Amino acid sequence: MVELLQKMVQTPSFSGEEDTVVEILIDYLVQRGVEGINRHHNNIWILNRHFDSSKPTILLCSHHDTVKPSAAYTVDPFGGDIVEVDGGRKKLFGLGSNDAGASVVGLSELFLHFYNEQSLNFNLCLALVAEEEISGSRGLKTILEKLPTIDFAIVGEPTEMKMAIAERGLMVVDCEAKGKSGHAARNEGINAIYVAMQDMAWAATYRFDRVSPFFGDVKMTTTIIEAGSAHNVVPDSCRFTVDCRVTEQYTLEEVLQTMRENMSSQLAPRSMRLRPSSISLEHPLVQIGLGMGIEYYGSPTTSDAAVLSPIPTLKMGIGDSARSHTADEYIYVDELERGVEQYVTMVGKLLLD
Repeated sequence: MVELLQKMVQTPSFSGEEDTVVEILIDYLVQRGVEGINRHHNNIWILNRHFDSSKPTILLCSHHDTVKPSAAYTVDPFGGDIVEVDGGRKKLFGLGSNDAGASVVGLSELFLHFYNEQSLNFNLCLALVAEEEISGSRGLKTILEKLPTIDFAIVGEPTEMKMAIAERGLMVVDCEAKGKSGHAARNEGINAIYVAMQDMAWAATYRFDRVSPFFGDVKMTTTIIEAGSAHNVVPDSCRFTVDCRVTEQYTLEEVLQTMRENMSSQLAPRSMRLRPSSISLEHPLVQIGLGMGIEYYGSPTTSDAAVLSPIPTLKMGIGDSARSHTADEYIYVDELERGVEQYVTMVGKLLLD
């Protein structure tokens, strides 16, 4: 496991440029006896050997792409060096070691552990995907229709192996308030800025009925505004942008519809991809985790769980989110080992009991 993670770190795999690391992962899986590896762009997926279409399927998903390294690195971001620190603990340094190489390795080991089992309660589908860091067009969403029906998913992101059972979504809405131009001195026209101000005031003060236990209210924040051409001309158009942070209590479509019912401006969402996601506290896998004493929380960061929504999705992975995208990124070797043990124990209770 450690050698695989080192190879991944030593192989640049910026979003959209993951070809080589994909080959490393394929070679590793083949050497471990896996057959039937599928590939589309730089995404790969595999089914357990005794896949049974009559059984429900669990998706195990993590991403192998990385951001580009910060100029503040004091070690080689592609070194994969292991250094003994903190009273004998070992740190593996390098870009992507924490986000999300350790989870790629951990979920792969979970999949391999049960790959040849004949009497599983669930099928397993392992997907190691590209372009997560840039929400790219050639990542997980390009293979969803090629996968079997997914009943629920585990997304590997650094959560310290705690259970992130909810994730906030994001919708950016471009708005245009319409008015009628006129001369400012003669009190003519309809000022589009004033129209926009009413809509922006509504967005700033409106409270949705359902409140998330993790994130509180849905939040709508005006972040950009543009209007006017001259000091003496009443503007007939005012463009502004609203940043919507949507909790697991609502879909993006519900929030957009509420905006359209209450705002007079024309609204155009830039994307409906970063959806809120969640999994019930009553879900059997979450209940197993609670029985093991594993903490749960709502995650403020987005992941490929957004692409999977509304499929019930648990985000749980090896490492600490606070280290992601930072200089001198690292993972403790014992974190990797303990994380795999937790994956196998927790999911094993569901697969075999």
